[in-house]
Amino acid sequence: MRITIIHPAIGHRRGESYIRSWQMEPLPAAAVAGLTPADVEIRFYDDRLETIPYDEATDAVVMSLETYTARRAYQIASEYRQRGVPVIFGGFHATLVPEEAERYAEAVVIGEAELIWAEVIDDLHHGTLKKRYQAELRPDLGLIRVDRTIFQGKRYLPIGLVETGRGCRFPCDFCAIQTFFERTHRQRPVEDIVREIESLKDRTRLFFFVDDNFAGNIKAAKPLLRELARLKVRWITQMSINAAHDEEFLSLLNRSGCKGVLIGFESLNEANLKSMKKNFNMMKGGYETAMNNLRRHNIRVYATFVFGYEHDNEQSFHDSVEFAIEQQFYIAAFNHLTPFPGTPLYKRLQEEGQLRFDSWWLDEAYRYNDVPFHTRLLQPEEITRLCVESRKRFYSLASIIRRGFAAVNRSDGFMFRNYFPINFMHSNEINKRNGYPLGDETWQGKLLEASR
Repeated sequence: MRITIIHPAIGHRRGESYIRSWQMEPLPAAAVAGLTPADVEIRFYDDRLETIPYDEATDAVVMSLETYTARRAYQIASEYRQRGVPVIFGGFHATLVPEEAERYAEAVVIGEAELIWAEVIDDLHHGTLKKRYQAELRPDLGLIRVDRTIFQGKRYLPIGLVETGRGCRFPCDFCAIQTFFERTHRQRPVEDIVREIESLKDRTRLFFFVDDNFAGNIKAAKPLLRELARLKVRWITQMSINAAHDEEFLSLLNRSGCKGVLIGFESLNEANLKSMKKNFNMMKGGYETAMNNLRRHNIRVYATFVFGYEHDNEQSFHDSVEFAIEQQFYIAAFNHLTPFPGTPLYKRLQEEGQLRFDSWWLDEAYRYNDVPFHTRLLQPEEITRLCVESRKRFYSLASIIRRGFAAVNRSDGFMFRNYFPINFMHSNEINKRNGYPLGDETWQGKLLEASR
């Protein structure tokens, strides 16, 4: 038996190559490959990098869906299903809106796959696929298996992705993580993480721990940090800002080879933070104290900001950019608030009648960077414009030079060498991202729904 695993792109714009910073290894595809029995032949195609051979023989197509890739995934599924090939969906989006996903597939895996994938493969082998699969329990993360051989020959960014934990306990109202994992956090066994890193470190210059929140359990993370110090690797991750107030944790981050962390600042306005249930951002002296702590330990920051909450106005954008430059952030993102299906934010906007689209991720009129809801103080188009202008100011030549020569950003030779190429790449992609289509705008087919 043969299965084809496909990683869908966000979309394709006519006459343009895919955005380079969006081309990291798709770890979910490798995880599915790692769970698949050895007697099943696997073919893997990445829609961001290559043309999909729809007519190649296969017994099933498997895709992990994100909300931004859903429309493109349904296009790909339609191509296969009109050729009589069954399609199996999983991933975040399929779990958040299974009723939608199953319209375009023969089977949908809800939640995590480790405890249920063997059953899916067995049913496929016997021609008895069920419409939905969902494990009764959350899997022990010791069951994670990753098969990176499927990536051979493909040109990804030179970053090794590794999973060390799943979930987050915080209740941020815009975040789909809390819905998918029901505000739980689990740590992967340290010995498994170490074994995986050791197998990769000779050919990987920088690791990215893709955890939803590396600091989801600060106490449990400390033994891993001590092991990482022994391995002498460079790595980055994403974490909540509360960890910046734990002195032992920060010291271990530095000693373990951590070169930077992505932190969701989201807003400088305390009323906005309270609305999004993220007022913990202001704990123990707030942002200034947290940033001083991180700089003292030579931890660089990738900061993210979102706009569209009720207290945002034009000044909010200006203040956020000025703050980001003053705080010497290595890179930063200035994005509009995105209501993902299944989140408290989406439900609230839906109940209040503020959504501009029934399902923005499927609407042919929707483009990347469009604001899919109405706000109180700013028009959706104004927010989009101000987000783009904020990125341009942050990634201006003057800002790049000023931040680049800040002590924290030049304190490590590897990160300093890469600082300017990374910042100029983000600068060059500002206009490329704006208005990017969801789905392939050259696709001429029709979405093919499954029979019920």
